Amino acid sequence: MQPIPEALYIHIPFCTNKCHYCDFTSYILKGQPVDAYLDALELEMQQTIERWQPKRIKTVFVGGGTPTVLTPPQMEKFLSSVHRWFPLADDVEFSMEANPGTTDRDKLQAMKDGGVNRISFGVQSFDNELLKKIGRIHEVDDVYRSLENARAVGFTNMSIDLMFGLPGQTVELLDDSVQKALELDLPHYSLYSLKIEENTLFHRLYERNELVLPPEEDEYNMYLHLIDRITKAGYKHYEISNFAKPGFESRHNSTYWRNEPYYGLGTGAHGYVDRQRHMNIKGVQPYIDACKSKLPRLEQYDISEQEAKEDFMMVGLRLLDGITASRYSEQFKNSKLEADFGDKLDRQIAQGLMERVSLGNDTIYRLTDRGLLLGNEVFAAFLADE
Repeated sequence: MQPIPEALYIHIPFCTNKCHYCDFTSYILKGQPVDAYLDALELEMQQTIERWQPKRIKTVFVGGGTPTVLTPPQMEKFLSSVHRWFPLADDVEFSMEANPGTTDRDKLQAMKDGGVNRISFGVQSFDNELLKKIGRIHEVDDVYRSLENARAVGFTNMSIDLMFGLPGQTVELLDDSVQKALELDLPHYSLYSLKIEENTLFHRLYERNELVLPPEEDEYNMYLHLIDRITKAGYKHYEISNFAKPGFESRHNSTYWRNEPYYGLGTGAHGYVDRQRHMNIKGVQPYIDACKSKLPRLEQYDISEQEAKEDFMMVGLRLLDGITASRYSEQFKNSKLEADFGDKLDRQIAQGLMERVSLGNDTIYRLTDRGLLLGNEVFAAFLADE
């Protein structure tokens, strides 16, 4: 049995528009039954705690979609329901994703009053032309205005997302965005490469050879440039795509990277409880209808101990501090990391992709600089042989 989750993810699926690269469970806001969805979410909260009573919640993450398309009254209603059903720790990290341009002061005040204490802004670029190319509806001025509003109501723990490998993007354009981002002096930055996902506009354009992307070598150089610029500015590169000032690492996302359990609520949301993963029903109305009588599951399946061990390796090695033999034994009682994966670890070390470091009575395994650039190959090495 896993411990009871101390992390909670909640999905708000509504957006003002669909970005060209997005394959998340999200729906255009206009005409949607938002209040009925929030009522259904509360039903799922109630059913969840009746089945798995939490002791306390240390981290909450509200993602989307764009949660900040909720009106201030809807935001207040939603956040009140979270507090009603889940016991939040005094030092809870309560994060919410936001889109620049959807966060006026009234809404931000409702978020702060409702307990949100960390905001992640989806900026993606500080170039208006690039923003148009990828289907974002905000402009650079909206970024500055949103951050100014957030600071005015008292938010200090903020992060922004940037993307690289975008159509028409060059290292020079990326450098300009990074410079503008660093000038904001935020405690956290997330940097993601563009992935062409099925069921997106970009995928359709790519299939027709109508999407011109930077050469692979340029994308590689963009990633190296990002690492160099941001670490030299004093940020710790703590996960493949994430950088933070000391003490501002994302505690919620670290739950995923440590392969720990978490509640997942909302349409299309994923959760991991009692060593069972689930995905909820997709679609706003199907989700609302399902919540009236039962937990809104689309699918759920048990995770064997072997699968859980493989997951531990794949997600844990995303952290640049790596994994430790002691944490492995703590999560998998009576199991030893070297006994289960010794040959694979030795092989990755021999190839220069990982390193082994002794720390007192413990042992750390982590990616090398070369392994960082070939992460997916390293992670795949820990899957069970066919």
